[in-house]
Amino acid sequence: MALHFVADEAASARPGDVVTLTGAEAHHASAVRRVRVDEAVTLGDGRGVWLSGVVTDATPKHVDVRITERDERPAPSPRFVLVQALAKGDRDELAVQAATELGVDAIVPWQAARSVSRWDAKAEKGLARWRTIVREAAKQAHRPWIPEVEGVARTSDLVTLAGSALVLVLEPSASTRLTEVAAEASDGRDVVLIVGPEGGIAPEELSALQDAGARLVRLGDTVLRTSTAGAAALSVLSAAHGRW
Repeated sequence: MALHFVADEAASARPGDVVTLTGAEAHHASAVRRVRVDEAVTLGDGRGVWLSGVVTDATPKHVDVRITERDERPAPSPRFVLVQALAKGDRDELAVQAATELGVDAIVPWQAARSVSRWDAKAEKGLARWRTIVREAAKQAHRPWIPEVEGVARTSDLVTLAGSALVLVLEPSASTRLTEVAAEASDGRDVVLIVGPEGGIAPEELSALQDAGARLVRLGDTVLRTSTAGAAALSVLSAAHGRW
């Protein structure tokens, strides 16, 4: 499979045009992935444009790609949205990376009641970090659409969300398995997976979400870490909705 790169300039490029990678993307292409002249590669803008092309020049500061084909791939519908509770260490970052590789369409950081990690005054830094992780994971997975990382949500925001989306809360004590509801039609609404922090979702949060229309589901008879639960659930959804 050809190496894949992301460039804003890909959005308007047509066959015959030359797209030039610069900055960090050029360095990654030439110094890390070691692309060579005449090598076939693909480019995208992260918003559905997919280009095929051939490298015509490669230096650490710029890589030129002559475009041979252009395709525009529609955004998946319904969208799969992961609401990931902030977690200590790098567990939430691992969750975000895996979810991106497995096909999530949007990610929402959640400041849950039991989150040990608190972004508070450093929210912008945290969001920037997650967006970088998502961009690199999407590029690695050759995804035509890079998932959006939305602003930090509070539980009250998720309660509101439950009124407009199919919200599934991963809860080990739930009586319903995710496999029993994964294929249900969402009528075009987002399918939202909510994953709690290390200590689980607080009872008052579960009650508020249920009262708003969210459904509690479990993955199986074991309890997964916050870093793996979302990825496992996305795999189930992808299979049930025919993405895989």
